[in-house]
Amino acid sequence: MKKISVMIVEDGQLTVATLMEHLTKLGCYEVTTVIDNAEDAIKQATAKRPDIVLMDIVLKGKMDGIEAAEIIRSTLDVPVIYITAYSDEEKLARAKITEPFGYILKPFQKRELRVVIEIALYKHKAEAERKQLTESLLKALENVKVLKGLLPICASCKRIRDEGGFWKQLETYIEAHSDAGFTHGLCPDCAIKYMS
Repeated sequence: MKKISVMIVEDGQLTVATLMEHLTKLGCYEVTTVIDNAEDAIKQATAKRPDIVLMDIVLKGKMDGIEAAEIIRSTLDVPVIYITAYSDEEKLARAKITEPFGYILKPFQKRELRVVIEIALYKHKAEAERKQLTESLLKALENVKVLKGLLPICASCKRIRDEGGFWKQLETYIEAHSDAGFTHGLCPDCAIKYMS
């Protein structure tokens, strides 16, 4: 089974060591990159495309983890989980706008980390499937031509009057307003009538 690649964006060495220890013990995760600033996190995420990013909010440099997470999530479609010691209202409000896949407060236990990662990966997969289904449905909807309303049809020759007021053969009208095609043949009654 392929291990899940994890990128850690954290400037606290103790937290990095704790994350590495927990992820190693859990066994199904492989830490591929450890970064201590937002700018490099964006570059490395673009280059390495991890399966998930564990992101501290307060980082070294001009950009914080919330800004980096927004860029990573929107451009790369990689799930981001915030791992932070800060839970003040202002940071929480900013973090929510980026639609993170999880938010875990330091200090944390191995079990908590596993649960938040598993839920984030499941949510990301479900979101991707929903997006793909929505795109498929929209594409199918674009291709659908609809027959609707009352169709004026001649009782004698069976031609249909179109939107422009022109009388057309039934087959021509239906082909123009649906994806149906036609083959021609004779029903049993007509076959007897025309063959005799």
